[in-house]
Amino acid sequence: METTTETQTTTRTDETPRTDTAVAEAVESVRQRVRAGLLLFAFGLVTIMGIITAEAFYPGYNAGVQEISDLGATVPPNSVILQPSATIFNTTMLVAGLLVLGATYFLHRAYRDRPLTAVFALLSVGLLGVGVFDGSEVPMHGLFALLTFTTGGLAALVASRVVPRTFRYASLAVGGFVLLLLASVMGFGIAGITHPMAPLGLGGVERFVAYPVVLWLLAFGGYLLAGPAESEPVAVGE
Repeated sequence: METTTETQTTTRTDETPRTDTAVAEAVESVRQRVRAGLLLFAFGLVTIMGIITAEAFYPGYNAGVQEISDLGATVPPNSVILQPSATIFNTTMLVAGLLVLGATYFLHRAYRDRPLTAVFALLSVGLLGVGVFDGSEVPMHGLFALLTFTTGGLAALVASRVVPRTFRYASLAVGGFVLLLLASVMGFGIAGITHPMAPLGLGGVERFVAYPVVLWLLAFGGYLLAGPAESEPVAVGE
């Protein structure tokens, strides 16, 4: 009996440091999530308010006819660059890219999920590229814009693996909608067929791709800021 008791005591003593370490790691993971959430929430606010402000300073801007990137510069030939809208928009994209880049670092620290890290890193590159190369820089601007839209949709799909069930469905819906719409626009364009959403105008269709991504990232940031739900216990080790 004494031997058994001593063995149990020794086992508990050996497990205590491991448990304490696991708890500390779990707490640190939550902190990293909150930091990522703060940056993504800031991204959403900066992006929305930056675009609204740039539109307000752009005389006669038509959200249906004109693309979002026209706020920075229209495509050649005869590119139009209006200030201060151009500076506001390009700066907004640069700040947005840096915020997502910072969030990517904290997401990696929190989840150690390579697909999640990769897609958010590419999203930040796309945003930074849009800010550096305005609409007059062909084809660089278009390539970075496409990268931004594509990785934005993918981010929602990939992140669905690390969020609760209800938000998972919303993430899958947003990501799937964005990617399907983007693919259909490209497909209809290549085939020379008028897209069903063409009445919205080029700018309107583009916003149906861009805004769901921005709003989802804002929501994802809010989820991360809230911390783990009661139904979502934090893992403290194997």
